[in-house]
Amino acid sequence: MQISAGWWVGFGAGVLALLALDLVVLHKRRRQPAGMGEAVGWTIFWVSLALAFGAAIWLGGVGNYPPAARGQAGLEYFTAYLVELSLSLDNVFVFAVLFRYFKVDAAHQHGVLFWGILGAMVLRLGMIVGGLSLLQHFEWVLYVFGAVLVWSGWRMWHSDGPGVEPGKNPVLRALHRFVPMSEKYDGTRFFTIQNGRRAATPLLAVLVALETTDILFAVDSVPAVLAVTRDAFVAYTSNVFAILGLRSLYFLLAGAMERFRLLHYGLALLLGFVGLKMLLAHWLPVPLPVSFAVIVVLLGGSVAGSLLVKPKQTDAA
Repeated sequence: MQISAGWWVGFGAGVLALLALDLVVLHKRRRQPAGMGEAVGWTIFWVSLALAFGAAIWLGGVGNYPPAARGQAGLEYFTAYLVELSLSLDNVFVFAVLFRYFKVDAAHQHGVLFWGILGAMVLRLGMIVGGLSLLQHFEWVLYVFGAVLVWSGWRMWHSDGPGVEPGKNPVLRALHRFVPMSEKYDGTRFFTIQNGRRAATPLLAVLVALETTDILFAVDSVPAVLAVTRDAFVAYTSNVFAILGLRSLYFLLAGAMERFRLLHYGLALLLGFVGLKMLLAHWLPVPLPVSFAVIVVLLGGSVAGSLLVKPKQTDAA
């Protein structure tokens, strides 16, 4: 199903308008880091907006889908959004690690997350379009994507969480080698003047680290979304809405991620399930409603288990 260019342009313009409102109006008014109440409010706003967009697809208010295809497109959107939002929770942990490593002041985290998420939206568009093109011309790529997801799920199951080592990031090493760097922050600026010449501040390094780690996470999340839908508009809009809510989720959950210690097991099973679905698609197709239900059970079960099962207490020496 081809979505007319007008819907793509309209969606892009709407997202840019929301981001501009956030950066130019709301962020300019903020002099302190986001509080818990504000984080809750923005999280509710972004999730509600994402759900409303999916409902509009289902009811025919968004996209030029024929009546018979609206329900399928809507269910694909909700499933893809749930998958992407769930896998993006790992990014919250990464944000916390990077901000701690680079010692980013809390009041400046909102701004760098804004630019990081804007860059992620552009990168995801390219990866989704490229992935769909590969699947269209080379059907065997489906099995490559499936194998990547199964491997990622296995690796996540046997890890304690996403391993992030900014000091070993090759892109950051190249940045420090070829770009003059300042050791001091200059507010929210990415560049400053040091000893009479222009130099990058550590905040630019933070932004580069955010973008490169997002690419690594997208290697899992984009194939997972393409296992749900081959509709580029559904795949991209669900990705964008999940990404847009990451900043508020970070400020909401960053201090409580240790409470969801079983979540990565649920995410690992999710990746494994979606990967197997891709590998077995020609022999054992899984209906989309079943996929949606399985994903909800896996994620809901891991969250509920994290909250209900108390961690084992180690004996004091």
